[in-house]
Amino acid sequence: MKWLFNLASAIALSCLAIETAARAVGHSPKDWIQPYKRAPLQDIVTWDERSLFVHGKRIFLYSGEFHPYRLPVPDLWLDVFQKIKALGYNGVSFYVDWALLEGKPGVYRAEGVFDLRPFYEAATQAGIYLIARPGPYINAEVSGGGFPGWIQRINGTLRTRAPDFLQSTNLYMASIGKSIASAQITNGGPIILVQPENEYTVATPNIQPFPDAVYMQYVEDQLRAAGIIVPLISNDAFPQGYNAPGQPAPVDIYGHDGYPVGFDCANPTVWEDGKLPTNWKDLHLQHSPTTPYSILEFQGGSFDPWGGPGWDKCSVLVNSEFERVFYKNLYGFGVTILNIYMTFGGTNWGNLGHPGGYTSYDYAAVIREDRRVDREKYSEQKLQANFFKVSPTYLDATRGNASNSTWTTSKDISVTPAFGESSKFYFLRHSKYNSHESTSYKLRISTSAFGNITVPQLNDTSLTLNGRDAKVHVSDYSLGGATLIYSTAEIFTWHKYESKTVLIVYGGPGETHELALAVTGLETLEGEVRSSTTRGYTLVNWKTDGTRKIVKVGVGSNFIYVYLLDRNSAYNYWSVDQAPHDSSNPVILQAGYLMRSAKVEGNTLALIGDLNATTPIEILGGAPPDLTKLTFNGEEFDFKVNKEGVITANIDYPKPRLNVPQLHSLKWKYLDSLPETQAAFDDSKWTKADLTATYNSLRKITTPTSLYASDYGYHTGALLFRGTFTATGAEKTLFLFTQGGSAFGASAFINGTFLGSWRGYDAAINGNSTFTLPNLTAGKTYIITVVIDNMSLDENWTIGTETMKNPRGILNYVLDGHAQSDVSWKLTGNLGGEDYLDLSRGPLNEGGLFIERQGLHLPGALSAPLAWTDSAGPVVDGLPGPGIGFFAAEFALNLPSGYDIPLSFTFTNSSTPTNSSGSSVPAYRAQLYVNGWQYGKYVNNVGPQTKFPVPEGILNYRGANYLGVMLWGHDDAPVKIQGLELEVDGLVWSGFGEVRVVDGQRYGERQGAY
Repeated sequence: MKWLFNLASAIALSCLAIETAARAVGHSPKDWIQPYKRAPLQDIVTWDERSLFVHGKRIFLYSGEFHPYRLPVPDLWLDVFQKIKALGYNGVSFYVDWALLEGKPGVYRAEGVFDLRPFYEAATQAGIYLIARPGPYINAEVSGGGFPGWIQRINGTLRTRAPDFLQSTNLYMASIGKSIASAQITNGGPIILVQPENEYTVATPNIQPFPDAVYMQYVEDQLRAAGIIVPLISNDAFPQGYNAPGQPAPVDIYGHDGYPVGFDCANPTVWEDGKLPTNWKDLHLQHSPTTPYSILEFQGGSFDPWGGPGWDKCSVLVNSEFERVFYKNLYGFGVTILNIYMTFGGTNWGNLGHPGGYTSYDYAAVIREDRRVDREKYSEQKLQANFFKVSPTYLDATRGNASNSTWTTSKDISVTPAFGESSKFYFLRHSKYNSHESTSYKLRISTSAFGNITVPQLNDTSLTLNGRDAKVHVSDYSLGGATLIYSTAEIFTWHKYESKTVLIVYGGPGETHELALAVTGLETLEGEVRSSTTRGYTLVNWKTDGTRKIVKVGVGSNFIYVYLLDRNSAYNYWSVDQAPHDSSNPVILQAGYLMRSAKVEGNTLALIGDLNATTPIEILGGAPPDLTKLTFNGEEFDFKVNKEGVITANIDYPKPRLNVPQLHSLKWKYLDSLPETQAAFDDSKWTKADLTATYNSLRKITTPTSLYASDYGYHTGALLFRGTFTATGAEKTLFLFTQGGSAFGASAFINGTFLGSWRGYDAAINGNSTFTLPNLTAGKTYIITVVIDNMSLDENWTIGTETMKNPRGILNYVLDGHAQSDVSWKLTGNLGGEDYLDLSRGPLNEGGLFIERQGLHLPGALSAPLAWTDSAGPVVDGLPGPGIGFFAAEFALNLPSGYDIPLSFTFTNSSTPTNSSGSSVPAYRAQLYVNGWQYGKYVNNVGPQTKFPVPEGILNYRGANYLGVMLWGHDDAPVKIQGLELEVDGLVWSGFGEVRVVDGQRYGERQGAY
């Protein structure tokens, strides 16, 4: 159905919503009961207490979080969607970052990489539903939690009914609301749910009332007025029931978040007692019994702070074991809307991240920052999500309570049953969820064929639950006409084709498993199993010893082929839908690294995927019976068909030779990027710091005029201050109190003489420094230059704290022997401030460094009429002393097309206190600019990040590239980068297709640059 919507009708419906009350409940989207709030605004996306319906069909919305703004290459959005679809997911949740779209109040820009239309189109092409989360507050580990910097000038309390705050959100919410409305499923788009606000859960005691129905209703009305008619869903940070149906300002569907093991990547193997949720089902029934059980953010990884242990350890904290134990616990509660945060993290390029985190937002997610899918947790999620694609009875199953006595022979194991009309599920884990023990048990189950039985039935065998593992056992499980009486092995997928049924099950290494089918006739095709056939049933018992086993069960013409796999082998199997949102005829195959698509056209089967080695493929089902042509990534391959109809082929991996330049051998150019320290520098175009009061309602000024950057429109990147005074000749010290966010640094100079630096450390958002002054001449004018590395603006998670308003700049200063008013200040940040010049990269990419204001970080800048000097680069030459220098070079890439080749710029880890000769390594920080995009901030004395992936599309893989490196030495000593190289991190032959270079502003002499 096509819905044509305009503002007038949206407002009418919004008013109607207040006067009417009804919602879809029951077992059909056509069952309606009264009351709750309003009549549904559309009939495509409906719901009852068990699940969503889309076009009248129940679905398990299995979703992964993916933020398009963290991958500014629109051509690659489809790549990520396809990798999420290959997991078996059917949804993606995405935030929208207001700060990137309204950098100047009243001016909304959503062009180029900020245009969401290609994102919507890619989701549709991949067969992915979208959950839109526009805020206005999003948190999301982004600068200001998504609030633009100018919000610091709003007097009213953020995220409340304060009129000036509400007014400030109107343009953004109307604009993004219109964009979302245009892409709703009712308009043929992929968006099926919209979330207002974000984690509106925690407030300080002074915020009353809380939760505030007036504020939340305002946000919801903004969305409705923009034309949004799909259901609204919430994400309480914890299951508190805020804004649930029946509460003030209710959403349509209540949901909450959960991060049970937290973010302690430094202790990645520690699962503390009591962290596994056990009461969430009861809380859901208490808070919102008439809506599906929904978790809008569940832990899929971890953020890591400055100075943290790094993503490798976070990947251990939230690994495949975590997925098995914690996610299967959620299934026991009956979750049917589940979003994993993050599924692809991406990169905090261009200063968009919050100050608590560094450039990488890999998040230890199933898809790496550089889009590789080689973590085991990716494959584990594929096994889990694909099971629910073929288990629709899960959606209407009745959930029982966990018990450690009813369903197994071991009290060390807890089982949560869920019984549907045609299938029964047993979600099993250790009673002590974090146990490392391997526990033997037998399972007590209910079956229609055998009654209540204990399995395995072969008396000399038992099941094993290894430490940090969980299982989903089934009984009376429908296989499309046949019945799987029970299976202790877990199901990956199955499908009934016209001529056969394929069933794939798996178990952990060394486990014994058993299944029974209500079918007679058994033939072992591969491996060894124990079996028994009696009274119309076939029992199979086997051990997962690393060898594949295949049994063929049945008589006549329609056999069931059962593949008995160990879990690691199952990782290489895929079930690929042939059309978006249509799993009616999947191609099931063994194929290696990644399968993107499969399509039968006549007698041809066309496969698209990625390979990182020569790979034998095996097509178990879904190919045409009279196959004459098999292609992989468009190339035709010979194949064989065995007597069971299985198709095999060997797909050659054409490994190319790669040649990437050595960065130290490039022809580098150098330019001083801190000329502002010299007394003769012309700062006449700088902004006068002349505000005698701050706009900031969080912290009043303690200086004669405000030295808060956001008061003057500078919200991002490096900030520079110049203070002028006349000396008495008696000055001895200068005290500076600066604030720039976690791990920030600052340096101070007087008339070109270095005074010292605040080097920064992970936990410090501000710093006190007292510098010794050189001998000053009485009556002479001196200029203090202070440069501050603004690490972005703080988030505002707790309402009432106003942390987003923490100012950046100089909080206080004392010049020995002077009143503060003796010093007059000017400041600058990015050229133009809120009237930023580079629209292609948005309002946050540039800071206030000289080279940024001049546009020298942009491609083509080596032609600028400035005093570039030849250099051996930041590794060989470095800086002769403290200050900031800029090194630039051009290089060409000629990488082969048809391959995905992740590249990264890698710094030699120099965060240790001494270098190879045993002497101290000076503290420094560096910024990486790739073709004008700021793609890395490295702080050697804080860490942990040393590897900075840059995607194709930002890098030109077949052409010229421009690289800039800003080096800032904090200590009174020469400084060099210990090492910097461009590295190849992976190589796969990919069927994805072309990735175009993103258009971005190139260098041109900037009007008014200073």
